[in-house]
Amino acid sequence: MKRKICILYFFSFYIVMVNAQQVALLTSKQSISIRGLSVVNDKVIWASGSNGMVARSVDNGNTWKWIQVPEFEKADFRDIEAFDAETAVIMAIAEPAYILKTHDGGNSWQKVFVDDRKGMFLDAMEFWNEKSGIVTGDPLNGKIFVARTFDGGDSWQALPEPDLPVGETGEAMFASSGTNIRAISLSEAAFVTGGTRARFFLRDDKIDLPLIQGKETTGANSLAVYNAQKRKPAKHMVTVGGDFKGDTIAVQNCAVTEDGGLTWKNPQTPPHGYRSCVEYISDKQLITCGTSGVDISTDGGMNWRLISKESFHVCRKAKNGKAVFLAGRDGRIAKLIF
Repeated sequence: MKRKICILYFFSFYIVMVNAQQVALLTSKQSISIRGLSVVNDKVIWASGSNGMVARSVDNGNTWKWIQVPEFEKADFRDIEAFDAETAVIMAIAEPAYILKTHDGGNSWQKVFVDDRKGMFLDAMEFWNEKSGIVTGDPLNGKIFVARTFDGGDSWQALPEPDLPVGETGEAMFASSGTNIRAISLSEAAFVTGGTRARFFLRDDKIDLPLIQGKETTGANSLAVYNAQKRKPAKHMVTVGGDFKGDTIAVQNCAVTEDGGLTWKNPQTPPHGYRSCVEYISDKQLITCGTSGVDISTDGGMNWRLISKESFHVCRKAKNGKAVFLAGRDGRIAKLIF
């Protein structure tokens, strides 16, 4: 009898622990929308957003320094990549599109990239390490914009036009969380698209995704890759999206691959609405967020459980650590409590 009681107690405790994840608000700032988030380690977190704002914490999110970048008060910084407490790169999306870099904790910023062509719209950045990175943008003349850096973002070189990926009419990417392009190995990256087509781009391959598509508001928004820091391309990935104008629609808003993107399948229990970002926490555990809530998966993305109905645009795990943070509208930055 005692053994049965112990077993029942163990499973009750396990259920409580599995369901114990909570989202704890750390700070907020009215009229600021945050879509860029970079978590260096468990202490150093950077965020970026509208009205030229950047936020930084060096104490695990307990206190925050808010910075409005001079001359960029109207810019929308949709992505940020931070390397330490002093060094970060931010991306302003459109007309002209800018990339800026700081070496002194955000006190001063240098322009490292500018493109003032009509229709120019940057979507996301990704870095393999502190030197090598990539930025993507919506198609210009039918070709998806791509530029590379090999000096930590101090300078950027656009790919020659013949080498640029070709998108279909109405196919583009969403600058919703800075995560539609991800490293899949030590030297390669892949990205996902939305709009009229939702596809996974890897080298010369363009693979259809089983996500809702066909309108400007539909398609893939984010890609998560497990174990990308290897010589061979990662096998396990998850993409999320949906229709941001119907953010509670939980149909064809997520897809999972276990063979490096060759084939994709929808989960058994999808996230509970449109999702703009997805992130691996461990090999089987993921978090995804959007304007209608936050979900957790503990089985590699095949089943999702809603843990919060609060709106967030982006969620990121520490590059060197275990902490997970989220950010969204009204300058809200939160932490996932395990």
